[in-house]
This record gives sequence, C-alpha cells and structure tokens, in this order.
Amino acid sequence: MRQANPWSALRRLTTEAEVEATVGRPASVIMLKQISALDEGCRTVLAGCPIAAVGYRDADGTSRTTFVGSTPGFARVHSPTRLSFALPGPGDPHGPISFFFLLPGVGEVLRVNGSVAARQGAETTVDIREAYVHCAQAVLRSRLWQPPSPPSPAAPAEPVAGITGDGPLCRPGVVEFLAAAPFLALSTWDNSGGSDTSPRGDRQAVARVLDGRTLVVPDRKGNKRADTLHNLLRDDRLSFAALVPGRSGVLQVRGRGAITDDPALLETMALRGMPPHLALLIDVEHAEVTGNDAVARSRLWTPGAHLGRDTVPDLMALGGEHLAAGSAAAEGGPPAFLLRAVGAIPGMTRLLRLVIDRLYRSGLRKEGYEDDAPATRGRHRGFPRRRPADAGRPVTGGRTVTGGRVEDPLREVRVAEMRGETPSAVTLVLEDLGGNPGSFDFRPGQFFTLVADIGGRPVRRAYSASSAPGSPRLEVTVKRVEGGRFSTHAHQSLRVGDRIAVRGPSGSFHAEPQPPDEIVLVAAGSGVTPMMSMIRTRLAVGSGRDRIALLYSSRTTQEVIFAEELTRLAKDNPGRLSVTHVLTHRDGRLDAVGVRRWITGLSPAPGAHYYTCGPVPLMDAVQDVLTGLGVPAELVHHERYTSGADTGTVGTVPQEMVVEEDGRPVGTAVVEPGQTLLDAGLAAGLPMPYSCTVGNCGDCMVRLRAGGVTLNEPNCLTPRQKADGYVLACVSCPLSKVTLDITDP
Repeated sequence: MRQANPWSALRRLTTEAEVEATVGRPASVIMLKQISALDEGCRTVLAGCPIAAVGYRDADGTSRTTFVGSTPGFARVHSPTRLSFALPGPGDPHGPISFFFLLPGVGEVLRVNGSVAARQGAETTVDIREAYVHCAQAVLRSRLWQPPSPPSPAAPAEPVAGITGDGPLCRPGVVEFLAAAPFLALSTWDNSGGSDTSPRGDRQAVARVLDGRTLVVPDRKGNKRADTLHNLLRDDRLSFAALVPGRSGVLQVRGRGAITDDPALLETMALRGMPPHLALLIDVEHAEVTGNDAVARSRLWTPGAHLGRDTVPDLMALGGEHLAAGSAAAEGGPPAFLLRAVGAIPGMTRLLRLVIDRLYRSGLRKEGYEDDAPATRGRHRGFPRRRPADAGRPVTGGRTVTGGRVEDPLREVRVAEMRGETPSAVTLVLEDLGGNPGSFDFRPGQFFTLVADIGGRPVRRAYSASSAPGSPRLEVTVKRVEGGRFSTHAHQSLRVGDRIAVRGPSGSFHAEPQPPDEIVLVAAGSGVTPMMSMIRTRLAVGSGRDRIALLYSSRTTQEVIFAEELTRLAKDNPGRLSVTHVLTHRDGRLDAVGVRRWITGLSPAPGAHYYTCGPVPLMDAVQDVLTGLGVPAELVHHERYTSGADTGTVGTVPQEMVVEEDGRPVGTAVVEPGQTLLDAGLAAGLPMPYSCTVGNCGDCMVRLRAGGVTLNEPNCLTPRQKADGYVLACVSCPLSKVTLDITDP
C-alpha cells in the first residue's frame, strides 16, 4: 500500500491570482513574439537543428517527454503549418504535442506547439499552432554547452543518503542521474487542447530528490509567461526528460506536479542567499534511465559540434522579426515599421546580441548565480585521434573530421525505386536527399549498413551493394528472411520516397584494385549480390581479355536473383562471362563433388582469384576443394554475414566504460541501458574504431581488460580471438564496469 506523501502538508498555490502575485504578468512584447506558422527564419533553424525535446500523450493519457532527432533537418517542414519527424516508441501520440529545438552551442531555443495530425509507423505529422523564440536562461543556468566533466562511475559505492524504500526514484541509476543532471525538458498540458514543453536548467542538479517518490524543481525568475505553472493549475499530470552533459542517456520521469512557495523548502535551494520565488513538487509515478539514439547520434558534446555564428540565424534577431510581425497585427504594440527599421541598421543585430547577453548576465547575478559570461555560441577545441591503423585501411566507414567538425558517418537517403527480382527478393535503389546527389564510392563486393526506424527504434542490417560503384544511385538487394525485422520491413512496409540511412562501405570482401585477368565466383541465394557488383563493374570497364565464371545455386528457377540480366550479360559478352546455374530442387544441393567438377572443367589460370558467398556449408566445401587443388590462400576470398546488431541480454543499470590504448588512458564514458560499447564511446567523443556497426567486419574489435559484457551472436570473431579476450564493441553491452584497450590487434 502506498504511503501518504510527507510533503503534502506544504503550502500550495491553486489559483492564477496566487501565481501572478508571485510571478507577475508577461509584458505585451513577450506575447507579440508568438507567431502562428513557421516563417523562413524558423525553417532555417529547423534545417540546422539536430535534436529537439518533445512532449506528448498516448491515447490512454500517459504523459511522455523525450528527445528526438539525430541529424540537422530531422524535422521535415512540409508547409508553414505542418512538419513531420520520426518519433521512437513507446507510445502512440494523440492530441496536443509540443517541442523545443536545440542548436548546439546556442542559448536560445525555438519553441513549437501544435497537435498530432497523422501517424504512419514512427513518422509523426504535426499541425503547428504557434512558434516563438525562448530566452537562453535555462541553457545558461545549466552550463549545458560547456565541456562536460569526466563521467563518474555509474554505480556509487554508497547509497544516496535519505533515499530508501521501493519508490520509482529508487530504480537503478535514477538518483545518480538526477544528481548530475543540470538540464531537463518539462512537459505540461492545459484543459483546452494545449501543450507546453519548456527548458529548465540549474547549477548542478536541476531536480532535487526529497524521497523515493518526490522531487522538487526550483522555479526561478524568467520572462513571466509561466505556461508551465498555469497548465499545472488545470491539469497536474506532467513528464520530463533530463540530460547530463557528456552522456547519451536520458532520464524519463512522469508524475503529478504542484506549485509551492513554502519558505523553508525554497531556502534549501537558495543561491548565495537568494531562494527561487516558487518550486514545483513532483509526485513521481515512473522514472527510468534509458539510452537515447537522438542524443547519441547528434553528439551534442563532441568537440567541434557547436554551430558557428554564420551557420544559423541569431535567434534573438529572429525573435525581433517575430515581434515586428506580431506588432503589425496587434493594436497597442510597438510600431512594426520602427522595429523593422531598427533591425535593418547595419551592425544592429550584433549590438542587440551584446545587449541581450549583458541582460542575461545581470539577470543571473540577481538570481544568485556566479558571474559567468553567457557562452551561447562557444566552440570546443581538440578532438581525440583515431587509431593510427585506420589510415591504411581500404574501408571508409567510421567518423571523419572536417574543419574541426565531427561528421556523422550515416548518410541519409531516400528510396528512389523498388524493383522486384524474385518473389522473395527486392532491390532497393537509394539516392541522396536533396537536389545535388553525390556518388556512392566503394569496391565491388563491399557492403553497406542500412539503418531504418522500425517500431520506434533504429534497426541496422548489412547488405552488399549489387550495383557498380561511382553512381549517384546505390542498389542493394534484400532477400526476405522468415522472422527478419529489416527484411520484412523492406518487403512489407518500405515505399518509394521513404527515408533511411546508410553507413559504409565496409568489408574486405571485394575485387582487387588491380583485378586479375580471371575471377571465379561461387554463390548461393542472395550471396550473388556482391558478385553482381563485381560482374557489372568488370564488364563495364574491362579490357576484353578478362574472364569471369559464375557458379550460382538457387532453389528454383523463380528464385534465381538477376536471372534475366545474367542471361543477357552472358549472351552479350561471350568468352568473358559464363554462368552455370544449379537448381537444388532439380539437381540436388551443391556439394564439394559438384564444385570440384565445375572448377576442374573451367581449368582456371594459376593466378585466378576465387570469391564465394553463401551458406557456411557451401563456403566450407569450396574452401576444401580449393585447398585440395593447391590454390594459395591469398587467392581465395569469402564473405560471411551475421544477423545484425540486436543484442540479447542487456544491463538495466548504467555502467562506466574506461578506454585505454597501449595501456594509456584515453577517456571514460557511461554506457546507458540498452547501449552498445561503441555507441557510448562515440557519443562521448572517444576514438573508437569501427566500420559496419553490425558485427560483420571486425573493425571494432577491442580487448576486454576488465569487466563482463554480453556479445551478440553470431558475429565475425574467431574462437581464438574470443579466447584471447577480444570483443566487438558494436554488438557488446556491459554487464559491469568495463575497461577496453583499443590498440589495433
């Protein structure tokens, strides 16, 4: 049975008159800055924004706040009053929805409120009701963009004093996260279809723990809009998502809130003798620390990620434009023509920025904060190096640094065409978004990692390119696998025009830079896809003296992928390409005897290279045949695929990860529940080696020096590598504090 809240006796404000007596009413200019549609300035901000806080409610009324995004422009503007974005689960949003959009290094945020118009999969469409620029006080109070301190161990040696029992705040990692979180997004709703998600920031902990189910959040002086306070008077249900700079996890909390001005409680939150004017008491119903893909991929605290002055418009100047627009439509406001004339004076925007920054600084001092300069557009310096061995690798996966800015290796593409090859295989034709698509460069035979949001979470799978390199379109052929999440999504849900992301190329299974005159290919089923890339490339640029032989096993005639094209290419290139089909329903399973008979009948040249891709028994049979024929190992290439990056057992508690190189400390990170070692390291800006991210290529192999992990199976590690203590960071999750050595093995 739930015990009575010991804080229920505190005085609470229950009327608007009581709130306004303390907070005051906002000046008219504050409300005039609110516009009803996205203007050009708002659209420019959204195009450069990689992340946003969003608050919404499910159909059953459950309140939720989280962070969404990953790359600039994730929120797609369809018209001045409509946008869409990918909203991961859980929950199906209904009714009012609210956002604030964060620009790394910028203090002000763009607030957008509206309602859910449609939902297709994770893609959520929003009708916009209002937008306005919010001041930088929350960001400045929290020092959100300052370089984060090294993360402390996730599991403290001693329990936090005063927190006992089985309340929601006693869940693993929650209190420790709160103690380090200076910033949160707080969502509230009114009783007339409105929603508000606002930033809250404070020095050190923005939310203080009173007991196992009660939090208090100081409400310090702001612009007097007080939307949160007014909403709570009408509907006390709320939710928030908290951030810790340097970590890619999010603490999600929901419960019920009340407003108090109890002097004794406010005094406990005083800064230099100055308490807040009010506080929010939150009776917590749910609290959980989770990994957040948007925070991890947007790399908010990675050096070089902050935006420069010329990258996006000054948000205070944008607010001035909104004020002029609002004044033109209102009576009694400042003259719109005067505001526009002042804003057009050369250098006025910079002068206003200096004035606003001075006002911010003065306001912080009056609240009791230290005298900090408003770091609303700062840049960090320095970036940990990648391991030297990467410089000589042919694979181009991983992270790059251009002009001091970290580039996200994920490349957003759209499905330009879907071509059915067989009843169970479809080719996805992918192209860059935008009007100036780049080419896809790789070596024939390499694979790409495709990333799609399925059921509210990113799913990654590796597929070989079946097209030739150098084209503005990339083709990958996906065979449907029973129970396969990505393949089922590709066959049943994906449509032309949909967006996914690709990473790569990856893999050492590829044609040689100086190809031999003769290549011998053995494939089964979808294993023909990398072979098709090699064939198309060789026949397009070959000298005419080369020779390609393909032995291809399929179940039936209907299941032969690229059947018509292979027939046409062989007919158009006699003497250069020969194709031999084996149909298992007619000829039986291809075995070592059949492979040997075919190869000896070819009489390949001594320098021929052999490539095989298909089920493991077939590849083992081919290897045995070639070994028996005396073919040197360096002339034999094979491709083995694993099932992807879905981890099995994962921890429920954040864990500390220490990264070393040659015994020297490189840095630390906190691995959130559900995160892999690789995702956590990259989010913390550590020089983790990687390429495919799905356990296929082995580039992320690191030695586990201490601790325990769960490693997704199957993967490309050999039994010897596992016995020597190596793990793949991309498919490993920690079960305890871990120490990794990223020295190139």
